[in-house]
Amino acid sequence: MVVTRRIGLKTKGDCHIVDITREVAQEVAGSGLKDGTVTVFVTGSTGGVTTVEYESGLLSDLRNLFDRLVPTNIPYQHNLRWGDGNGHAHVRASLLGASLTVPFVDQRLALGTWQQIVFIDFDNRPRSRELVLQLMGE
Repeated sequence: MVVTRRIGLKTKGDCHIVDITREVAQEVAGSGLKDGTVTVFVTGSTGGVTTVEYESGLLSDLRNLFDRLVPTNIPYQHNLRWGDGNGHAHVRASLLGASLTVPFVDQRLALGTWQQIVFIDFDNRPRSRELVLQLMGE
């Protein structure tokens, strides 16, 4: 059986990291499925999804990592073409990826003790975002 759900978010942009674990867990619990997988997919090309330990030190480390790997203050061909200044956001999002799949057992996400699911908005402005969840199981 396949169940599709959506999660809406308001983000601040600029490497805003949002813990979405609770929302994903609620959708799994309410899906009617006992065991399976949930795929979280970002609709848009300037955001990504992963798992982390959601604590302030690591969040700062992650933001600093993206600043070092993909700086905001260098030329991007995307910016020259579109003039929107978010070329770095597209590159960062492509490095992180647009989806994540997590197993669930007895309607509970199979995450580690310190593991949370996060959405990262790399764009250069606040956004309304939509994540698509696709649950498969029985």
